[in-house]
Amino acid sequence: MAPQTRGMSFPKVLIERESDTEESSSEEEEVEEDEDEGENDVGEESNEEHVEEKDEPSTSTKSRRKPITISLKKVCKVCKKPGHEAGFRGATYIDCPMKPCFLCKMPGHTTMSCPHRVATEFGVAPAPCKTVRSTLQYVFERQIRCQISAIRPAFVIPNKVDCAVIRYHSRRITCLEFHPTRNNILLSGDKKGQLGVWDYEKAYEKTVYGNIHDCILNNMKFNPLNDGTVYGASSDGTASCTDLETGISSTLVNLNPNGWQGPNSWRMLYGLDMNYEKGILLAADNFGLLYMVDARSNNVIGKPVLIHKKGSKVTGLNCHPLQPDLLLSCGNDHFARIWDMRRLEAGSSIYDLPHKRVVNSAYFSPHSGSKILTTSQDNRLRVWDSIFGNLDTPSREIVHSHDFNRHLTPFRAEWDPKDVSESLVVVGRYISENYNGVALHPIDFIDVKTGQLVAEVMDPNITTISPVNKLHPRDDVLASGSSRSIFIWKPMDDSELKPQRDESRILQCGNGGKGRKGKFEDDDDDDFDNDPYGSKSSKTKKRHLKSKRKC
Repeated sequence: MAPQTRGMSFPKVLIERESDTEESSSEEEEVEEDEDEGENDVGEESNEEHVEEKDEPSTSTKSRRKPITISLKKVCKVCKKPGHEAGFRGATYIDCPMKPCFLCKMPGHTTMSCPHRVATEFGVAPAPCKTVRSTLQYVFERQIRCQISAIRPAFVIPNKVDCAVIRYHSRRITCLEFHPTRNNILLSGDKKGQLGVWDYEKAYEKTVYGNIHDCILNNMKFNPLNDGTVYGASSDGTASCTDLETGISSTLVNLNPNGWQGPNSWRMLYGLDMNYEKGILLAADNFGLLYMVDARSNNVIGKPVLIHKKGSKVTGLNCHPLQPDLLLSCGNDHFARIWDMRRLEAGSSIYDLPHKRVVNSAYFSPHSGSKILTTSQDNRLRVWDSIFGNLDTPSREIVHSHDFNRHLTPFRAEWDPKDVSESLVVVGRYISENYNGVALHPIDFIDVKTGQLVAEVMDPNITTISPVNKLHPRDDVLASGSSRSIFIWKPMDDSELKPQRDESRILQCGNGGKGRKGKFEDDDDDDFDNDPYGSKSSKTKKRHLKSKRKC
């Protein structure tokens, strides 16, 4: 027998439209429940629909129950208030009038008219005059400065896609690393914890190991004693050591031995680096703690040390290239910190570098280690020209678009390891630009000595964002991770007016279709919605991939 609803009555539902011609089934409208339910009770009949129970409730019940109002009016996605809209329209970003400029975070203008959008060097803070000559500065001038070339060579920019693997990973790419001895081997990690090994000179030779981690592979580092093994740090709370030939992995650190005990106790590893002198693997978690592992015995050394605010995420670690006992860390507590590992304990940092928002990455310069480059969520690249000088304020602050909300791998500006002048960095751009009617997200090469934009590279077929970028340590090669795909960039020949795409060196993997997922099927948080190779443009995909090699 069907259940009876004796004596039960349901409240009246009011659906309010923005205009008479607006359809209630439009997918672009945002549906929200009005907090002030009595405010929209009275309206014209053409703007309301009443859904009522057949049986009229009693007068007393009707007076006690208030109607439920569902408003279909558009609201701003930034401030959640009606009357205006904010966000992207193609390549144009519309600012919220309640907020400052989205790019430079300063009031008084919009993102489209922001002076930093035209020239990145506009308003770059000059380096402070350093007249004090300390002992450390004298040592720097005599022992380190002489290693930096006074004549800066011309920059070589990889600006042409040489080969690519489309939909290589099943989820978005989170990290890239070149092999230390084999020039044509590229390693990649994704949100699902998979590890990819790809020989991009033989474009079809690729392997993906899916049994190493259970979720995001945040960072990778090679073993200096054995280049056939790689270390990984994952959000499942484990640090692993993987053999690249067999895919066999061993767990070095497991911060969650009892499994899932709730979000407040789940530990995730983010920062990872290697002290090559002492053979110590360093890993940091989302509670501000640093763990040390002996790379020879694969055993944890000592107790974890609190290096950032308790309960905050340590987003990155970097050891000094000449003095590995100097450690640079950054985190969600809005600080980058310099440490001496010979006396490492909580609160013993050599210097703290404050930022206005979360610090995504912090790196010493690759040759002398005298400079520091940080990437912060406040759309700023900060550069310190000398770690032996005045660290109270950065030498330069460069405005660059890499502030995002969610569903992307954090942007990290990285040095060019081949640049002996230690001035060229590469970083992906978040805000799109209009290139011949197509909204593209370029990859920027910036001279941090002047703040000037050296080059912006893009490809009309890459309409997704490229937050993960890695420059080759020996060759003029750039690897970029855009959504689930990897692209290899090389310099364009001077005689080549228009780059010719070698279709045989572009592999397509996966089924290419992004089905409609349910609410809890977490596959809608990757940035490949506008992928021209996806299912949304099947005709374009067939035309572009007609002669491509299937894998």
